[in-house]
Formats: sequence, C-alpha cells, structure tokens
Amino acid sequence: MKKNAAKKTPAKTTAANASKTTESLDIGLDAKIRQGSVKALSGILADQHVLYLKTRNFHWNLTGHRFHTLHAFFEAQYTALAEAIDETAERIRMLGAASPGSMKEFLALASLQECAGELIGGDEAIALLRDDHEAAARALRDAVDSTDEAGDAGTADFLTKLLQNHEEAAWMLRSFLE
Repeated sequence: MKKNAAKKTPAKTTAANASKTTESLDIGLDAKIRQGSVKALSGILADQHVLYLKTRNFHWNLTGHRFHTLHAFFEAQYTALAEAIDETAERIRMLGAASPGSMKEFLALASLQECAGELIGGDEAIALLRDDHEAAARALRDAVDSTDEAGDAGTADFLTKLLQNHEEAAWMLRSFLE
C-alpha cells in the first residue's frame, strides 16, 4: 500500500476563487458601499476575536483575592463577545461577502493586541480589558459615522448596538477599579 505523500495546502486567493468571496445581490446598496462596510466589519470582527481570546485567557489565568468574582464576570463577558462575533460575521454575509475566518486573517486585521497566556492579577486584567473595550468603542464610533454617511443604515444600526455593548462592558470594568 502506497502512502500519499502529498501535503494539503491552504487555498490561496486567486482570480479563480476570488469570486467565492462575494455574492451578487440587490439590497439597495451598491457594491462599493457594501465593500466599505465589509472592510469595517472585518476589522471589528478581528478585534472581537482578539478581545474574546484575551478575556478567556484572563478567565483561565486569573490570580488574586477576587478570583471567583472576576472569573465569573470574565466568563459572562466572553460569552457576550462570542454572540457578537457570530452576529458580526453574519452581518458580513448579509452584505454578500465571505467573512474572515482564520486566526491569521484576524491578527492581520486587528488593531487590538493579544496577550500571552500567563498568570495575571485582577486589577491588571481589568485595566487591559477596559482599555480594549474603550478602544473598540472608539473604532465603532468611527465605523458608525462612516457607514451612516455612506448610506448603509442597516450596518450603522448594527454597529451602534455593538458600540453600546462595549461602552457598557468598559463601564462595568471601570467599576471594579474604583
């Protein structure tokens, strides 16, 4: 019996498969507007993944006297982020584009920085997560403005809800530090 020595390699974006990343649709937005919204949503999705993994990391590696309280709080936050991730990817699909789906893509698109897995104290974890939620809120505010100005009310409305969620998360995190 011969062993197949051929290696599987990831598909590369070529002219032949580039058409698989967008769909033709008629929802009242021209392709250029949809493309701008998809670009903004893709960056937001990437940041959501980085923030999700950072929150899980801190949930796992948390130390200190508030361990139980923060452990449960971080779990609630990463659960909410998981839902937002799904909704963001689905919004990209609603606009007729393929959603980024690999860690390589997310890290290339993200503006937030990941943290290595190591033990972390509660106040440090809270401050890092607060800063990321505030950065996400600032980025979302810009994306709401640009998608609204472009005439993509559906995406602007969707992003406004995400913005409010990040503002609330940052507020809750700040309350732990006061």
